[in-house]
Parts: sequence; C-alpha cells; structure tokens
Amino acid sequence: MTVPDYQSLMLPVLSAVGSSEGEVRIGDVIRKLGEQLELTAEDRAKLLPSGRQGLFENRVHWAKFYLGKACLIEAPRRGYFKITARG
Repeated sequence: MTVPDYQSLMLPVLSAVGSSEGEVRIGDVIRKLGEQLELTAEDRAKLLPSGRQGLFENRVHWAKFYLGKACLIEAPRRGYFKITARG
C-alpha cells in the first residue's frame, strides 16, 4: 500500500483522537494509524526528499494541522492534542 495523502488521513486522525479520552500524543496516533492502515515497514521508513522526516509522519502532522485550523482539535501542550466539542 502506498502512503495516503494528508487529506485522506484527516478523518482517521480525527477518529483516533475522538476514540480516546482526553489528550493523545501525536507519536501514538502515528503508530496506531500505521497499524490500522497496515502500512509496511518500507512505507513507514520512506523519507521526504530532504531526508529529515518520514513521509507518513509528515502527512499525519499536516492532517493534524488542518484539523486544528478547522477547530476540530486543539493542542493544549506540545506534542499532544485533543478533540474539541466541534470535532
């Protein structure tokens, strides 16, 4: 399977946050989604052209960013986020 784009990851990210109580760590969401989407180790290891960040991690972060802009999630502290009433 190829790594989904960030638009395709928005609903799974929101669902992952909504299914938990309180705050969740972004790292835990990335791991959980990778397992749910059955991404291979190769897919998870793919890097951006810069070679500094994983492609899948980057796309989950972008999905999280746009969910925040839509006021569906909020980040109470660094590395953690939670669903809002609107989400």
